Amino acid sequence: MEIKSNKSGDKTIAYIFGEIDHHNAKTARERLDVIIEEEQPVTFGLDLSGVSFCDSSGLGLVMGRMRKCLSVGSTLIIIDPSPAAHRILEIAGMDKILKIERGNNNEGQSC
Repeated sequence: MEIKSNKSGDKTIAYIFGEIDHHNAKTARERLDVIIEEEQPVTFGLDLSGVSFCDSSGLGLVMGRMRKCLSVGSTLIIIDPSPAAHRILEIAGMDKILKIERGNNNEGQSC
């Protein structure tokens, strides 16, 4: 799994590529938390378009980053979830409590 981030104004987007499973979720959590804590963006986007596999560890990753964002005054949005990521979010009902944006311009429609 690989994580890259990009800050533009008051918005930071973290891009996750590869599999999110119990083997790498801890590393991803730690890396994302550092980004959130250091940048404290108004909006923190988690781009999941490059996620090829996502199990319940991915769900925990998203839920924990939602809490982390709240603790620093940021709003979490999910951007372009892959079918694997969207399925786990949908099964857990997270698509009803988180803003999910679609579209390459990051200003797509909410699900």
